[in-house]
Amino acid sequence: MTTFDKSMSPSSALTGKASRRDILKVGAGLAAAAAFPMPAIAQERTIKVGSYGGYFENSFIDNVYPAFKEATGITVESVTQPNSSAWLTTMEQATKAGAVPADISLYDKIAMIRASKIGMLKAYDLTKAPNTSNLEKLYLFDGGAGVVGVGAMSWYVNMIINTEQVTPAPASWAEFWEPKFAGKLGMYANYDGRLIDIAAKTFFDGPATLGTDEGIIAVIDKIAELKPNVKIWWKAENVMQNAMQNEEVVAGQYYHDVTGIMASEGFPVASVFPKEGNVVDYGSWCLSSISTKEAEAHEFINFCSLPSTQALMSRKIGTAPLVAKSLTDLTDEEFLAVSSEQTPIVPAYEVYLEKADFIQSTWEKMLTA
Repeated sequence: MTTFDKSMSPSSALTGKASRRDILKVGAGLAAAAAFPMPAIAQERTIKVGSYGGYFENSFIDNVYPAFKEATGITVESVTQPNSSAWLTTMEQATKAGAVPADISLYDKIAMIRASKIGMLKAYDLTKAPNTSNLEKLYLFDGGAGVVGVGAMSWYVNMIINTEQVTPAPASWAEFWEPKFAGKLGMYANYDGRLIDIAAKTFFDGPATLGTDEGIIAVIDKIAELKPNVKIWWKAENVMQNAMQNEEVVAGQYYHDVTGIMASEGFPVASVFPKEGNVVDYGSWCLSSISTKEAEAHEFINFCSLPSTQALMSRKIGTAPLVAKSLTDLTDEEFLAVSSEQTPIVPAYEVYLEKADFIQSTWEKMLTA
């Protein structure tokens, strides 16, 4: 049984999406700490690491950072950061001013790519962090001049069903397009809510299809065929959560970690892993281009890439490990509560960056037509 908090999930923290597990913004302590610097007598090694506030950050403070200090002697000064896009703006302004609030920030893929393109990130030397070889390669982001992002944790957006109303479980995402689901689905309303990636993988050639305007239109036209089956297009997580709990919808697209929480509370819901896979998103540790803590940063990412650390985060925070289950000591129950060994659907991040306006306008026309 996982022990992560039921009031907030890592998925909502990393994406900045508000829900019943709203993220607490904690910052007053940082200003107070800055006002009383420690005397430079013992030359204690420190590094400032950003993470999302509330339970998420507190779990790092209580579990991960002490283990890191025990292993390396380095003290982590925790910095509360908002969601990735807002924090990126803060860090960009701070970089221009010559003093950043954090050496390492936690960015989602889109924010990481943007930060890399404007020169805000310093490349890691992975020979100084050999444990990063434990990570799946897709979690090591090379911005063109070296790896500037090392995966921290991931989360899944899954097919979910009411186990009493939907039997047997669908074997493919394509079944959602069938008449049996007419007026019964809850799907993510945002253009970047990963339904585009799901449809591209299910009916087309995946990200390759999304590389052209024509391909994007074809995928969104296919999603238009799903509209008669969708009862709720949700944006706030609690809307879909309530709809599933009240049986207003019987299936749809939702976060794997929160679905597990609902099931543990007695609701007849379950995540399903169809043959195409489910969508995985992730956050990465990124080093500021003006940080002077390179040595400490390499020790930090090296520690976080240990299978034992990944397992610790799964148990205490509810994040999915970025290493193979076989490398960890997670039980089957613990692993399946947060992840899957099935090959996931990876969002077409570059496409969303390069064609954001076109995708959004095409998507919104489809929804409102």
